[in-house]
Amino acid sequence: MIMKRSHISSPRSCSRPAISLFFLILLFLLGLTLTSRKPSGLPPNRILTGKSNIPRLAYLVTGTKGDAKRVKRLLTAIHHPRNHYLLHLDLQASDEERMELAKYVRSEKKKMKNVMVMGLADLVTEKGPTMLASTLHGVAILLKKAEDWDWLINLSSSDYPLMPQDDILHIFSYLPRYLNFIEHTSNIGWKENQRARPIIIDPGFYHSKKSGVFWAKERRSLPASFKLFMGSTSVALTRPFLEFCIWGWDNLPRTLLMYYTNFLLSSEGYFQTVVCNNKDYQNTTVNHDLHYTHWDTVLQQRALNLTVEDFHDMVQSGAPFAREFREDDIVLDKIDAELLGQNDGGFGLKTPEVVKPTVSWKRLEKLMVKLLDHENFRAKQCK
Repeated sequence: MIMKRSHISSPRSCSRPAISLFFLILLFLLGLTLTSRKPSGLPPNRILTGKSNIPRLAYLVTGTKGDAKRVKRLLTAIHHPRNHYLLHLDLQASDEERMELAKYVRSEKKKMKNVMVMGLADLVTEKGPTMLASTLHGVAILLKKAEDWDWLINLSSSDYPLMPQDDILHIFSYLPRYLNFIEHTSNIGWKENQRARPIIIDPGFYHSKKSGVFWAKERRSLPASFKLFMGSTSVALTRPFLEFCIWGWDNLPRTLLMYYTNFLLSSEGYFQTVVCNNKDYQNTTVNHDLHYTHWDTVLQQRALNLTVEDFHDMVQSGAPFAREFREDDIVLDKIDAELLGQNDGGFGLKTPEVVKPTVSWKRLEKLMVKLLDHENFRAKQCK
């Protein structure tokens, strides 16, 4: 039987939909394993044991020229008063677009007081390290301006959720707060010659107009002092890990940031390489980016635009997000109506203390059971 009572963040009320017994046993065993191996520098395990403990998510939503409308729609779909949101339209977008986005947020001030819009935009080169620099800029702002969040999730304007925030918060409330969801592998194959060995220069660091990267004639050898990892640009990373990346009390984050300054598509490797080369965090990884993606069967590095024909596979994946979508594609309307229940413009009566999961949490629970299964979980960590 599916329970639909509210998930209330209060010592006096902890009613919520019943999580499966297998999932609870799995989390208990996972907690024992992680606690026995987790370094003292990491925060304590905060798995729920009967008491409601809803996390807070920080979203970094990015777009470029012409994306203001898409960002507004995405924000409406993922907004929850418990979370924090930072919106960034890069320097290629006009000041008018940024102003339009800021006015929209201000017009919904009561409902979106947890939303920030970056006024000073970054110049972002699609394949250059300026994309990584902009992400780190957003992380730093959220660390300074938004208090008490547990995970950061980065989304682009072409991403979209596949379930309400209440369902994501409900399932994440059962997870250890130091799990980092990040797709990664050290088996980089063809990327060694096309990504790791070439040396590129991103003019976005010193020009005010967007252009492509420059290629140097020289090539470099693979690093000997650390191991390279690559994966998806989409991540769900913990606050402690991102504090480590920004503050860098170990020199590794700074060393790797310098290395990735001349690396093609550095945003696909920086966080992966940092997390897997540090003993305090390499056992915290879950090898998944929480997205459903339909890859081109010929060009495996190219994500295809999702359509209504992909709807069933998206739902069955259990992933809370998907990419990429065309602007205002009909499949987004179908997701709004059938998965998100968006019949009130996206801003229903919500409070930070109350989470009301729908049936979608079952799909995410199933995915988490698969990802956190002991054999599957350990076998895919930093390999």
